[in-house]
Amino acid sequence: MKSADTPQAARSHGRSAHPAGAAARPGEAEVAARAAELVRDAVLGDLARRVVAECGVDVGLVGLPEPLPGHRNGDEGMVLRHWAGTRASLLHNVAVPAGLGLGGRALAERAPTWVPDYRAATDISHHYDPAVAADDLYAMLTVPLMDGATVHGVVYASVRAVVPFGDVRIAAVDTLARAAARALAGAAAWSREKPRPAAPARPLTPREHEVLRWAATGRTNPEIAARLGLTCNTVTGYLKSAMHKLGVRNRTELALAARESGLVD
Repeated sequence: MKSADTPQAARSHGRSAHPAGAAARPGEAEVAARAAELVRDAVLGDLARRVVAECGVDVGLVGLPEPLPGHRNGDEGMVLRHWAGTRASLLHNVAVPAGLGLGGRALAERAPTWVPDYRAATDISHHYDPAVAADDLYAMLTVPLMDGATVHGVVYASVRAVVPFGDVRIAAVDTLARAAARALAGAAAWSREKPRPAAPARPLTPREHEVLRWAATGRTNPEIAARLGLTCNTVTGYLKSAMHKLGVRNRTELALAARESGLVD
């Protein structure tokens, strides 16, 4: 045995007498943080798979809020870290600033967003068209993973066909997103992390306000679509987004909330 391995020799050299590597053992906080990270990965990987298995879609993706290279500190964004059902790899580890694409819009607005045909949609940016086309995706739904005012990520559900997203499928994805958000919140609390604060929800967009104004007068979706030169699906999307932002469940509550808040006369 080397002399430096004896307690006396260790003290003579100014080192601890503990076994080698003991000082490098992680503390409780570090262990908890690592455990929380493993829980997050497991929850989000499972979320991507369950969206495909249980919600009748072809591809599931999950974006995690992260600082984005080349963007200012404080700029919100996420990176697509989990996926299921993809055929190509262009959507893997893609950086998505808030507001860009359908997922970036859901992250910015803190509300579900969807389109029956991503490539033909006129109300979103098209920064990711090559990646979407490489996986032959069309219909797409994105739902933020919200826990109170904290956003833990965004889940994507996409179909390789032009189809509308009905209430049943939207509700199924939203249910999975809520369950995942609760699990992530528990992991964050367990590791004593400070969850990333969410920015306040954005107000209604001019188009949402315009659609809401006509809906509050009792106009049907086809009537609103004809008046504003939109498709019925687009009108439905604007109304659902406005309902989510105002925290209401149907058109009657929407009209009441709009009047009470002064959004319409």
